[in-house]
Amino acid sequence: MKVFDTKQQQLIELKVGDPVYIYTCGITPYDSAHVGHAAVYLTFDVLQRRLEDLGNEVRIIRNITDVDDDILRKARALQVNYLDLAAGEISKFEKAMEALNIKKPYSSPRATSGIASILTLIDKLVQSGKAYQRDGYVYFSVSKIDSYNTLSHLSRTEMVELAGLPKFGLSSR
Repeated sequence: MKVFDTKQQQLIELKVGDPVYIYTCGITPYDSAHVGHAAVYLTFDVLQRRLEDLGNEVRIIRNITDVDDDILRKARALQVNYLDLAAGEISKFEKAMEALNIKKPYSSPRATSGIASILTLIDKLVQSGKAYQRDGYVYFSVSKIDSYNTLSHLSRTEMVELAGLPKFGLSSR
């Protein structure tokens, strides 16, 4: 099986261990799942099934971002607890994936279960100078990582432009 390697900018032979671990971004459960979600998870489902057909054990890990600004904003508007909103949307999402016959993931870690670790990591990044604070927010300092653009092959200027940082008065620090 060949896959496109973004870093190398070419098709490469996929070499896997056993089991094969695949990490995919999951939903941010503040509203109903849509066809874009289905396309992403269907793609990984096909990959998983093909790898299994080739004799591999496959473990899909699909995170759930069950706390973020969108969920908090929607929960306030609906006057419900954000965790209750997330739980309801996760249930609807799982039913939609089941209706599409998409295999369940091996694991679905939730952002809320990792908050302590996330805060520790952010603190380490700030302390090491790889992140900085501005106006109550913490930003990753891309200029501190020489290899930051190795996957995108974009210049720092292009990355800043795509991120929309100038509209916030920020730079590519």
